[in-house]
Amino acid sequence: MVLIKEREMEIPVIDFSELDGENRIKTMSLLDHACDKWGFFMVDNHGVDKELMEKVKKMINSHYEDHLKEKFYQSEMVKALSEGKTSDADWESSFFIWHKPTSSICKIPNISDELIKTMDEYVSQLHKFAARLSNLMCENLGLSQEYITNAFSGPEGPAFGTKVAKYPECLRPELMRGLREHTDAGGIILLLQDDQVPGLEFLKDGKWVPIPPSKNNTIFVNTGDQLEILSNGRYKSAVHRVMTVKDGCRLSIATFYNPAGDAVISPAPELLYPSGYQFQDYLKLYSTTKFGDKGSRFHTMKKRENGDSV
Repeated sequence: MVLIKEREMEIPVIDFSELDGENRIKTMSLLDHACDKWGFFMVDNHGVDKELMEKVKKMINSHYEDHLKEKFYQSEMVKALSEGKTSDADWESSFFIWHKPTSSICKIPNISDELIKTMDEYVSQLHKFAARLSNLMCENLGLSQEYITNAFSGPEGPAFGTKVAKYPECLRPELMRGLREHTDAGGIILLLQDDQVPGLEFLKDGKWVPIPPSKNNTIFVNTGDQLEILSNGRYKSAVHRVMTVKDGCRLSIATFYNPAGDAVISPAPELLYPSGYQFQDYLKLYSTTKFGDKGSRFHTMKKRENGDSV
């Protein structure tokens, strides 16, 4: 694992190429640590074509310049800020594309056929990475390999969609957020972001950690509310925000591996603590296993709770 030091905080970087060699156990442990203790991390050697990622960024930037920039700077929010007035709006120009279960990309105004084709190619590769990452998380959580995918699935699998956002230059950054503080509602978020302009920040241990621009098209990952619920609080969603800057227009292409709208979400039974037992029964078990692993005791009590013989 490589560590990026930023204001005395080290952001985990997971090298997926290490998963197929002798360092697999160590890499899986580092991935679990990043999910458990951070809720956000970077992934390199992820298997998505980096030239394709570069093409996506270039075409999205061109789309913004040609079709969205002028409209943004003519908005009431921008006019109000020029007069020193603030609002609860976010300083961003954005649109959302659904990919699965049904694509909505053709409905985006003024989108070119070439951008549609390029995004579809990128999303196809990214979806494979998302499924692999979710399976690795399952392995670390002690769940069956496709538990997250199955839990997130409707009739046509998990939902998959992308928020495309530009955070334009702001003359009064002290008065506006690019995006206000929040956690993400969904499951696993995969971010292709700007390689020059900063602004993204995550909250860890009471401190805001600036996320540096992504060099070499690493994918920035964070976990959302539904993964926190499914993991019974093990993999928590992290609060984050986007700050505005005077110089530079930041690009964000965030793709969400989410539950389908009709998916029923609950903590995985395997990750729940035992419940409904009498304390005297626990003490009886404890008397013979005091110096053993408490996890084994919890597992035994859960089996008794379910009526299994032990």
